Amino acid sequence: MKVGTCGYSFYNPPEGWKEECESKLQAYSHAFEVGEINRTFYKLPMTKTTERWRREAADDFEFTLKAWQALTHPTSSPTWRGKKDKLTEKQNENFGYLQPNEQIVDAWNETKKRAKALEANVCLIQTPASFNFSEKNKKNMHELLGKIDRNDLEIAWEPRGNWKKNPNEIKKICNDLDLIHVVDIMRNDPVSDHPISYLRLHGLNEDEYDYDYDYSEEELEELATKLKDLSKEHERVYCMFNNYEMYDNAQKLVEIL
Repeated sequence: MKVGTCGYSFYNPPEGWKEECESKLQAYSHAFEVGEINRTFYKLPMTKTTERWRREAADDFEFTLKAWQALTHPTSSPTWRGKKDKLTEKQNENFGYLQPNEQIVDAWNETKKRAKALEANVCLIQTPASFNFSEKNKKNMHELLGKIDRNDLEIAWEPRGNWKKNPNEIKKICNDLDLIHVVDIMRNDPVSDHPISYLRLHGLNEDEYDYDYDYSEEELEELATKLKDLSKEHERVYCMFNNYEMYDNAQKLVEIL
């Protein structure tokens, strides 16, 4: 079991950390075993930047990363705001929704370069709510994810929108394409048969993606029990907090475990 957070930019290291660490990332890597790099979703950093991150982090620290939004989000999505000025006309037209076209295959290959530089084992693909359960989207997933070169990189898929009403379809796609089904274990159970479990915790507000949440001691105890149960059936379990109090909650969970 590895516990970490989705991003480290707002991590507040203990007092005196600058005397022992050369960067906030290095301090974070001493506090946690794993961290998910989110900024690769909005805009891919230069490969040499990701290589530097790998050098700065502790040797036994593990990176995961979120795939560039070019794979999943069309350029009409608000997540592209201010990030698409340098895209070509074809990229603007063809990015998003896991379409099996040349531009998205190229976007995957560029994401994979950053994963290699980070020595990451898992790449998260988060599809937007507008990527609904449909025959067309299922076909896109099979054509694209069935043909790309993964280089032993595991792909974790976090479906949003109405996919959650079709767990049997999620299970079939994950098993057919060797995908890890990403869920918030405090809300839903993973349905894929993959030996790896990857969890992202967004909080327990009425709106699942309202991140303004602080897990209680009782909720973290419940979460710890769920993780221990998952670990009996999976080779690896990643538990990644993605709420506003993620650093504090993650540290408390580690203590409980």
